Amino acid sequence: MDIHAILEHLPHRYPMLLVDRVLECEPGKRILAIKNVTVNEPFFTGHFPHYPVMPGVMVIEALAQAAAILSFRTLGTKPDDRSVYYFVGIDEARFKRPVIPGDQLRLEVTLERETRGLWKFAAQARVGDAIAVEARILCTLRPI
Repeated sequence: MDIHAILEHLPHRYPMLLVDRVLECEPGKRILAIKNVTVNEPFFTGHFPHYPVMPGVMVIEALAQAAAILSFRTLGTKPDDRSVYYFVGIDEARFKRPVIPGDQLRLEVTLERETRGLWKFAAQARVGDAIAVEARILCTLRPI
């Protein structure tokens, strides 16, 4: 999926859009996406000026956005103005390597289960072969 298809599957826009490309998507199973980390990301101004590091919470958000695309592709729908895809939980989060400008994050998210509208995923963000962040994340789609 290129950026145009991603924009159809996520309500996020700059500066909160954190998925640049989807390399693989198997609805109901897994997704592999890319986030290119550039020095002009707005959070690098203050985190940290002397050694820019992508905040771990932003890496988790990128994983959640990839999970949202997987969920919408699995459901065969797209986001609309009548609902919001919420992030409802993070378990077993581990931050193993800093993410810095110039890195390319490979976001791999696997659907573990979906029960009564609650989606549970195993997620990893890698830079090359090194795991930067791993977590289990929970999301849900709710009407507004």
